[in-house]
Amino acid sequence: MGKTTGFLEYTRELPQRRPVIERINDWFEIYQDFPEQSLQEQGARCMDCGVPFCHTGCPVNNNIPNWNDLVYRGRWREAVRRLHATNNFPEFTGRICPAPCEASCVLGINQPPVTIKQIEKTIIERAFAQGWINPEPPKAETGKKVVVIGSGPAGLAAAQQLRRAGHTVTVYEKADHVGGLLRYGIPNFKLEKHVVDRRVAQMEAEGVQFVTSAHVGVNVSVEQLRSEHDVVLLSGGAEQPRDLSVPGRELKGIHFAMEFLPQQNRRNSGLAVNDKEILATGKHVVIIGGGDTGADCLGTSHRQGAKSVRQYEIMPMPPQERAGQTPWPLWPLQLRTESSHEEGGDRQWSVATAQFTGDEHGNVKQLHGVQIGPPPKFEPIAGTEFVVEADLVLLAMGFTGPVRNGMIEQLGVALDPRGNVQTDNNSMTSVTGVFAAGDMRRGQSLVVWAIAEGRKAAAGIDAYLHANGAS
Repeated sequence: MGKTTGFLEYTRELPQRRPVIERINDWFEIYQDFPEQSLQEQGARCMDCGVPFCHTGCPVNNNIPNWNDLVYRGRWREAVRRLHATNNFPEFTGRICPAPCEASCVLGINQPPVTIKQIEKTIIERAFAQGWINPEPPKAETGKKVVVIGSGPAGLAAAQQLRRAGHTVTVYEKADHVGGLLRYGIPNFKLEKHVVDRRVAQMEAEGVQFVTSAHVGVNVSVEQLRSEHDVVLLSGGAEQPRDLSVPGRELKGIHFAMEFLPQQNRRNSGLAVNDKEILATGKHVVIIGGGDTGADCLGTSHRQGAKSVRQYEIMPMPPQERAGQTPWPLWPLQLRTESSHEEGGDRQWSVATAQFTGDEHGNVKQLHGVQIGPPPKFEPIAGTEFVVEADLVLLAMGFTGPVRNGMIEQLGVALDPRGNVQTDNNSMTSVTGVFAAGDMRRGQSLVVWAIAEGRKAAAGIDAYLHANGAS
């Protein structure tokens, strides 16, 4: 390492978030700039730890100590090469990854861990600013055709890897713009969409073809795609939301999070909202679910001008520090406060929804809840029943897997016991020549896992194609 005593000399620092009163009145990303000297000091904190557990904590196996050291030394161009060696899209993970690498940082055993995520983001942003990120088209063509279904992070990562290997790659996306969850799921205050656009532009220049408004299995024939391509990759995500079966669920004003969030992303991009508008403006909003999607709904509701926002989570409140059952280097069970929680709202744990009630027009007006005991029984606690106003209820309770009807049923691929698409170690499904990656294969997960899945599937596809006549 460049400065072996850096972790003794410098403390952990992160960029400041913009003031709440400022950021809730716009849709821009929330972090302020971080001085270069401060970042180099953070790189200097990376220890000569012998066995860098951050490698195994990171799903894409980023070579973290190397680029931390290069940043400390000011060798930025080398740092971005090291970063891109394992991660196609560090500008995505540097913004929205929860950083399992930091949770497994050796320094984190008894000190605050290295600020890996911020260093990653700064490396790639500097590279874009300096013009170091350019198209990398293949040197030779293999003559093989691959169709990728779904343009989220898994599909994009696989498409870029396969194109650079010389295969003809076409990506089909059911929405009207490329990006999947990056485009229409993650709010702009976490990921502005020009960040997606510039990477898509690079891929187009490399020769990746994108077809939008193409819902495979609905307005695009699965069999036609199979007949026209040597390989099909399924990377359509885990889009089946978990529902809440309680009395009053049918009332108007109760929506899944992924009915609500994409609409605001469309507005921010100047696009029309094709469905009936869902807005938190002037309403009492209740969000059911305490994870990342719930936090995204919370921040969006603040910016839309909700009258009040409550967020309920069925699980108990996590401890302030790492729980004993998740010791280092495991991903810790502990309380996490997102930027959206700083902006306001009432956040409660161990709450179950008993029913919804509404007015004479069928609109939701109240949520009836109760405090519950710990899992696995979640037994209601007598005398803790309550009723709150609710003009808009957002269900953010996660996803149960891919949507089965349509493409998956038509292909006839086997599913695993959890209802995800089953694959072998090379990411091939039960149907020869059909592969799967990302949340569609592993279930609801992180963007960094999706990128890792896409890269792994691309390697399996490339091997399969070369075994079947690729030049």
